[in-house]
Amino acid sequence: CRSVSQVPVAEGKSVQQTVELLARRLEALGADKQGTFGVDCETYHTAAALGTQGQTGKLMYVMHNTEYPLSCFALFENGPCLVADANFDTLMVKLKGFFQNAKANKIESRGTRYQYCDFLVKLGTVTMGPSARGISVEVEYCPCVIANDCWNLLMEFMQSFMGSHTPGIPSVFGSKHDSAYSPGDTMVQYMELFNKIRKQQQVPVAGIR
Repeated sequence: CRSVSQVPVAEGKSVQQTVELLARRLEALGADKQGTFGVDCETYHTAAALGTQGQTGKLMYVMHNTEYPLSCFALFENGPCLVADANFDTLMVKLKGFFQNAKANKIESRGTRYQYCDFLVKLGTVTMGPSARGISVEVEYCPCVIANDCWNLLMEFMQSFMGSHTPGIPSVFGSKHDSAYSPGDTMVQYMELFNKIRKQQQVPVAGIR
């Protein structure tokens, strides 16, 4: 199971410098680099609602994750998560009469994967356009797929390099109870993280170097 959370930018530091600080802490623990990763998210408005005054159209988020290169994820906020094959992107082009792409809202997180014993950590820089908007940290405890069985262990490990910024239990865990964690649960967490970063009313903290 996995936890996806945001880490604030360290005081007096840029986004990139804060990512490097977290990376040094991981490497000091003994974590090894294991390649790179990327998660992206495009926002679609339901076209029918665009012409309806006084009503907010539903939003759908179409997401990709390099961990699942053959899959595409379509999510509604507070709704279901559809897992489809990569051809789903082609289908969205054909459905442009029903769903309109808000291209300016594309957001993604890219960075480095680290392996430490049974844990996989992904440190990502979240960007919209050319600007870095925040930092994502995904932590996976690989041997366990039942969220409630390993949250305490996940939290203890996260505290070792995230300190006071260790997140609380993800909301998606609450609905899982004793059922198996799925890739869609990870994408829901990224969707919530991206929406939180979008809504933060602040000037972009730093550009990518």
